[in-house]
Amino acid sequence: MAFNILLVDDSLTVRAVIAKALQLAGVDIGNLYEAGNGAEALEVLDQEWVDLVFADISMPVMTGEEFVERLHESGTIEDLPVVIVSSAGSEPKIQRLKELGIRDYIHKPFTPEQIREVVDTVMGVTSHD
Repeated sequence: MAFNILLVDDSLTVRAVIAKALQLAGVDIGNLYEAGNGAEALEVLDQEWVDLVFADISMPVMTGEEFVERLHESGTIEDLPVVIVSSAGSEPKIQRLKELGIRDYIHKPFTPEQIREVVDTVMGVTSHD
């Protein structure tokens, strides 16, 4: 099954690295959407069907934490798996984001294998064809 994935990071390079890692990991991607901050990500979510979100914490305009708070407030996060990919993030902050509903946290730098493992876990993938 192909997944529509939204990459939210203010760094174009990081978004490209995550996209490449998804490809190298063999994740079946339908559409790949990108946003430079949480506000742009909310706009994408208003217009497109997204199965999974990878989001950074530290971004201008609307941080990843604010983005997760908005998804939590609207109830969207219950049906939309959000994975934080960041080098920022103290234990208390990660714990708070988990309480708000994020499914997982990946620390930068990461490997394609880590990306694959998280996608498998949060999307319930059990076999690879």
